[in-house]
Amino acid sequence: SLKMASDSPESLMTLCTDYCLRNLEGTLCYLLDNETLRLHPDIFLPSEICDRLVNEYVELVKTDSIFEPHESFFTLFSDPRSTRLARIHLREQIVQDQDLEAIRKQDLVELYLTNCEKLTAKSLQTLVSFSHTLISLSLFGCCNIFYEEENPGGCEDDCLVNPTRQVLVKDFTFEGFSRLRFLNLGRLIEGVNVETLLRPLASLAALDLSGIQLNDVGFLTQWKDSLVSLVLYNMDLSEEHIQVIAQLRKLRHLDISRDHLSSYYKFKLTRRVLNLFVENLVNLTSLDISGHTMLENCTIPSMEEKMGQTSIEPAKSSIAPFRGLKRPLQFLGLFETSLCRLTHIPAYKVSGDKNEEQVLNAIEAYTEHRPEITSRAINLLFDIARIERCSQLLRALQLVITALKCHKDDKNIQVTGSAALFYLTNSEYRMEQSVKLRRQVIQVVLNGMESYQEVTVQRNCCLTLCNFSIPEELEFQYRRVNELLLNILNQSRQDESIQRIAVHLCNALVCQVDNDHKEAVGKMGFVMTMLKLIQKKLADKTCDQVMEFSWSALWNITDETPDNCEMFLNYSGMKLFLECLKEFPEKQELHRNMLGLLGNVAEVKELRPQLMTSQFISVFSNLLESKADGIEVSYNACGVLSHIMFDGPEAWGICEPHREEVVKRMWAAIQSWDINSRRNINYRSFEPILRLLPQGISPVSQHWATWALYNLVSVYPDKYCPLLIKEGGIPLLKDMIKMASARQETKEMAR
Repeated sequence: SLKMASDSPESLMTLCTDYCLRNLEGTLCYLLDNETLRLHPDIFLPSEICDRLVNEYVELVKTDSIFEPHESFFTLFSDPRSTRLARIHLREQIVQDQDLEAIRKQDLVELYLTNCEKLTAKSLQTLVSFSHTLISLSLFGCCNIFYEEENPGGCEDDCLVNPTRQVLVKDFTFEGFSRLRFLNLGRLIEGVNVETLLRPLASLAALDLSGIQLNDVGFLTQWKDSLVSLVLYNMDLSEEHIQVIAQLRKLRHLDISRDHLSSYYKFKLTRRVLNLFVENLVNLTSLDISGHTMLENCTIPSMEEKMGQTSIEPAKSSIAPFRGLKRPLQFLGLFETSLCRLTHIPAYKVSGDKNEEQVLNAIEAYTEHRPEITSRAINLLFDIARIERCSQLLRALQLVITALKCHKDDKNIQVTGSAALFYLTNSEYRMEQSVKLRRQVIQVVLNGMESYQEVTVQRNCCLTLCNFSIPEELEFQYRRVNELLLNILNQSRQDESIQRIAVHLCNALVCQVDNDHKEAVGKMGFVMTMLKLIQKKLADKTCDQVMEFSWSALWNITDETPDNCEMFLNYSGMKLFLECLKEFPEKQELHRNMLGLLGNVAEVKELRPQLMTSQFISVFSNLLESKADGIEVSYNACGVLSHIMFDGPEAWGICEPHREEVVKRMWAAIQSWDINSRRNINYRSFEPILRLLPQGISPVSQHWATWALYNLVSVYPDKYCPLLIKEGGIPLLKDMIKMASARQETKEMAR
């Protein structure tokens, strides 16, 4: 078969890193005083391994709900003599001041802190300890890192009301950061003087000032000989800004894009501004002007525009100012601008909304720092996947998975991403997906269900799970899936459609799985949850899919699982059975599901006495004549009675109906069935049927069992002949043929 790119096994490094992080105590560490992690004294790890341990740890805490963070994790890296760190990426609430403090002796070269809102000005001081080695630093979205807590002096009462006040640190600068070249200050808090902060830096190569409003950027010219990358996303520009940018002649990457929904911008792009960039920034390979309104027409006449093969040659560019480029750009950001729909765009990669390629480029470029843009791009992908066909499926899936993992708490991304996943995993794309990729999808879907109680996300996630082979593909997360679904079904207020999908999934998850799985799910409260749903439906007098699926799920989960059968009886399952029969006398599917379940209960010897009441025996006897769902209801009723009869006359503790009378009705029922009936039933084992063969107490039970085997092996020989042989049915049948007590027609059938 075709080997898929994403299907290669994980590297040994990845597997070991993951294993060590999940088993720190058993591998690298021991517990001191039962709470603090300590590194074993004989362990020495180079930066290649330590960097991975830290970065993977952050990833696991963020994306794997089962993974427990350790309070003292970062202290493992406090001593550079045993553990070396060089390049680390920390994000969000995972990291606090004391964590950075713990690693302050390390010679960090690269430190990315993304949206670390818990970091305060204490961490600014810690940064100084890395100043002699740091080359690359990101403080993107660390909105409190310039705040310190100040205890106000004076009266006691005031201290109670306002124990700590946040004060902006004004005196910090990058003095002494002699090697710093790459700096991201995106979404820096207002009030910090960027110019003063940056002035000590001798030669900056890349600067990101996303989401900061600066009216004067003249100071940027001090790095006009070194700056190769400048990002001013969402800065409202003016003529002054443009003049400064035009002087930064070494620029290779310029991003002046904006989110056109976020606020009002006075600035409009003109042909002159684009010309200025093309003429002055001769090294430009990447330009992003997404979200901008063009004040005037920058395009060539439409007749000329439509002519010839699509070209990326600057000379043929549909955007007139770009005809001055020496060579095509590597990247051109035109997302949410009218320019992206033109024919000839002089760039190898374009972000825009015109087609799948442009949309995927947008998701790829903006996921990390611009969720507000990414969610709109994913929404466009959703439309493409829904209406047309995705031609770059693997890339699309990978990008959506990354966005969902990266922005676990962003509602817009969770809603659009989970909807896109539903269309990207459906059956027409199935062949193109590896096991590994499909597992990643399941992981992010379950993360979404866990962190979002929001109806749309829950529905999208449940629908996406329906695209998988159940239970096989969900086996590796079996407990977690069941817990999440039961959680949805146990909520007091429920969305009808989600309820229906969740019950369907629960039913599929307990169908054809091992008994230990069924027992585990039973212990999670599965039986109780299904009975509650049935109770609600009965109260509303509705027999819909939820009602039928709930009984079907109970039928599946009680199959050869006595504990679950007992739970069914203990939680008044029989009372609900009788009420449903009475309320819905015509519902054939329902009757079949209920009797299938009672067949499972009747197979458990210890529970049969609870079925031995006049009311139940009369109900089962009357159902022998049912024509519902072919022979299924009659067959299951007869099965229940066959197990009861097998306990002998002394177990018949009721006066009405008489045992002989019921036996007579059972014979009549079996003789009325067509031996070639196709069946609506699935046996994993014949054991409960085979145990009725070697006995003389109830010939009718023996006959029912023989009929069942005969029908199944003759109608479905490929499936059931091997099962009969494997479970030792042949010698049992041979012995029965020799029994005096067996009826002649039973022996004929057995032969």
